This record gives sequence, structure tokens and C-alpha cells, in this order.
Amino acid sequence: MPSRTLKDWGLLAALVVLWGSNFMFVKLGVATVPPATLVASRLVIGAAILVAVVRARGHTFPPLGRAWVPYAVLAVLGNSLPFWLITWGQQFIDSALAGILMAIMPLATLVLAHAWVAGEQMTRNRVAGFLLGFVGIVVLMGPAALVGLGGLPIGILAQLAVLSGALCYAAQSVVARVTLKGDVMVASAAIIAIAAIISLPVALVVDQPWNLSPSRVSLYAVIWIGIGPTAIATLAYLKLIGSAGPTFMSLVNYCVPVVALLLGMAILGEEPGANAYSGLLLILAGIALSQLRRRS
Repeated sequence: MPSRTLKDWGLLAALVVLWGSNFMFVKLGVATVPPATLVASRLVIGAAILVAVVRARGHTFPPLGRAWVPYAVLAVLGNSLPFWLITWGQQFIDSALAGILMAIMPLATLVLAHAWVAGEQMTRNRVAGFLLGFVGIVVLMGPAALVGLGGLPIGILAQLAVLSGALCYAAQSVVARVTLKGDVMVASAAIIAIAAIISLPVALVVDQPWNLSPSRVSLYAVIWIGIGPTAIATLAYLKLIGSAGPTFMSLVNYCVPVVALLLGMAILGEEPGANAYSGLLLILAGIALSQLRRRS
């Protein structure tokens, strides 16, 4: 196993803080900014920064044509749709709970990769890890999640929205691995730019943001989400993947939900129930089990 540099650990810590705190800032932002406007704002800010960085580094975007089709698919699947689902859900549930629910993403990726990516077949450890994580989700959502389809409480619907966002991220990781070619930074800037172009008119029509009166806290939160968890985190993610590889990057999956939980409690005064802690432990144990490799 190659040694990790201090810079690698620094990038990992930065990603944990940026992504782990994102749920808290979304909760602050969505208090007075509707989901569609929040999503469009973060994407426009993030796209402006990433496109500027790509240009400054001398990269060029491919000409319009087939090369942009995967970008458009990933813009919807990995940005516009999950951003909206998670932001909408956070109107009704705690940021800590949203962060824990997102931990199901790497487990869902195992299932999708088994079907679509060569060499990523399910093993006994991966199956056991997925099942353990699924039990964690059931424990986390509580008995109310097992009620019939009719009359779902808004809290359960919000949790399902966040879970759907996590599934979108899982699908994005598989689609990106199968379809993306060329420079990853150029692709990331193009994807977020397309997502911004898609999301902006939706926000203008649905929310009419010129009529909104966001609080100063929400406004600052939205601006930071675009700068930090969207633009800076994307650059840090690409740099870490290039220097340390995806296996080292997977450590983020263990830390992000814990950071989201701690920040929600310490700063927002959230009080997760006992099922939140039990669900978190089961999900993290499932991730750990799924990463174990059988000795040859």
C-alpha cells in the first residue's frame, strides 16, 4: 500500500469538513430560501468558479456534440435532481439525519456497479455489507417507514427524498465510470455548468426569487454552499483521487455522516433519537464489511 502524504490527509480532512458541514448549511439556507432557488444558486456559483479554474489552467472544452451527452446525463443525475431532493427533504428533517441517510450511497453503488461495471461483481462480504446497511436504514427511519403507501407522514417522505438523492449519487458514480472520457476537471466543470443552466430557469419560474426575502444567515449559507461544498470540494476531490486513489477517498464515507451528526447537535441544537445512533453504526459497519477483501 503506498504511503499517504500529509497533503493527502489534508485534502481528505477538507472534504470531510466541506461535505459533512454541507447538511448544516443547507438547513440554514432552506429556512428562507426555497429548494429550487438554493440549488440553482449553488450550481451557478460553483459553475462560475470551476469554469474559471479550467480556463485559467489552459484547458479547453470539447466542441458541442456527442461528447456533451454524458455531461448532460450526469448533470441531471448527479447534480440537479439529487441537490433538489436532498434540499427539499431538509425542510422537514434534521441535518444530522440527512447526513446519516446519505451514508447509504456507497452501499447502493455496490449493487449498481455489480450490474454495470466489469470486475465489480458482488462478493459475500459486499452482499452482507449491503444487507447490514439496509437494516441500518430501517432502524434509522423507524417503524413509521414500514407503514402502507397511503398517508405517509411528511417526515418519512422527506427521508425517502434524501435516500433518493443518495441513490442518484450512486448511479452517477457508475455512469461516470462507464461513460466519461478525457480530462476529469473539464468534465466536472461542464457537468456543473449544464446543471446550472437546467436549474436556473426552473427556479425563476417556480420560486420567482426576485420576490423572496431571504435572511442574512440563509443568504450567506447559500453563497458558501456554492463556493465550499460545490466548487472547492470538487477541486479537492479530483486532486485527492489523482494523488491517493479512490480507495483512500472512500474513507470520506465513514466521516461525513459523523460530522453531519456532530454539527447538527452542536450548532443547530438537534437531538437525534437513539435510532439515529443505532442506524449510523449499522450503516458504517455495512460499509466497512463491504470493503473487506477475501484473502487469496
